[in-house]
Amino acid sequence: MSSVEALGDLGPADRYELGWRDCLDYADGTGTGLSEATIRRISAAKGERAEVLQRRLQALEAFEELPTPAWVGPSLVGLDLSEIHYYARPIEHRVDDWAALPPVMRATFDRLGVPEAERFQLEGLCAQYDSEVVYERTRAELDPLGVVFCDMDTAVREHWDLIEPYLGSVVPPGSGKFAALNAAVWSGGTFLYVPAGVHVERPLQTYFRVNAERLGQFEHTLIVVEDGGFAHYVDACSATTYESASLHVGVVEVIAAENSRCRVSGVQYWPKNVFNIATKQAVARRGARVEWIDANLGARATLTHPGVILEGEGAHGSVLSIGYAASGQHQDSGARMMHLAPRTTSTVTSKSIARDGGRSDYRGVIHMAPEAEASRSFVRCDSLILDDASRSDTYPSIEMEAGTSRVGHEASVSRLDDARLFYLMSRGLTEQEATALLVAGFVEPISRELPLDCAREVNRLIALDMEAAGAVG
Repeated sequence: MSSVEALGDLGPADRYELGWRDCLDYADGTGTGLSEATIRRISAAKGERAEVLQRRLQALEAFEELPTPAWVGPSLVGLDLSEIHYYARPIEHRVDDWAALPPVMRATFDRLGVPEAERFQLEGLCAQYDSEVVYERTRAELDPLGVVFCDMDTAVREHWDLIEPYLGSVVPPGSGKFAALNAAVWSGGTFLYVPAGVHVERPLQTYFRVNAERLGQFEHTLIVVEDGGFAHYVDACSATTYESASLHVGVVEVIAAENSRCRVSGVQYWPKNVFNIATKQAVARRGARVEWIDANLGARATLTHPGVILEGEGAHGSVLSIGYAASGQHQDSGARMMHLAPRTTSTVTSKSIARDGGRSDYRGVIHMAPEAEASRSFVRCDSLILDDASRSDTYPSIEMEAGTSRVGHEASVSRLDDARLFYLMSRGLTEQEATALLVAGFVEPISRELPLDCAREVNRLIALDMEAAGAVG
């Protein structure tokens, strides 16, 4: 069965408002399929040092040797890796001026609101289009502080001494087949380095856009926050709609040094032809805090389980996640908290919504190692099901090896409150408007933790999707 056949008819109700197509003449790219020649061509196009190419080839060997996971979550039927393009360079060189981009590409980022967000809310911005970061700029105030915020290709060329000890240390290629795939073919992504004691008060953001058909986007993001530092990194994603399958396999690695704090927020909004597999993992040293905020909307199938390895005494990790699944979508999100030191703490809050036959799952692991004495973890999962055809499940795993530690888990599944729905409709709202308002209230505890523009976008996209589907009931 081909990928086009497996995806089936997306249908008029599956409107995806960000799915327009740009007509571009690409500067470079590979054909379909994955081989050693593909890896060498990607590396040569970037002018990489031999050490980086060797890492890629070793990861390719791991990818070929590791078994394909027997997924217990979303099905990947319809995804044919031999039909994926693994690299597409849209322009020759990245720029630091929006006016230097091709007009059609600039118009896309304008429609997405990216330049406006940069002007008013961000300390720095990278914009990735298909396989390469095409625009990059940070505020001049960050330079004297020693903060580095750039695309990964620039980091490999100019900051190898900073990234070499950390690249692949939190998400090793051998940790899974798709982690190995990313390590072999990664292109783009962001490097963020915050020196000791430096606080970057406003967020830094990367926007990822997929335009080419049957493309795989494989960005790799690495964040290092030194002792006592603070940074908030935001990523957002969208793609063109096609009838054929596209693939997103991203990796985010975070190293939070002693007494530092790092917050990573993400809004993944993909059309239904995209298979989204994201590996997000952090290491928290003594007294460090790592916070993941994860909003997942759209995509045929999503697998993302942000995690924190709490390896230092007193470290804290948290995950706040929203999963929204409509017709033909399966969201499998959750968290992994690995307590490896005394007096570590973690919290997980998951909100999932399923409508029109969609499926949204929570899958998580809380591990208390023998060394994690006097540690605490609490998990809360709330699911909202909007009709009889939809489904939501919770799959918690709790591994206790520390006798003085505690783990709490709460889960609830509910439908829309008929009394509240009736009350809102009696005040003049339509059923769709009342439903959208109640759903917005359901996700508010998490959306309020997102940057303001991201929170507004999450609520708007959910409301638009329900409007496109017609009556919900």
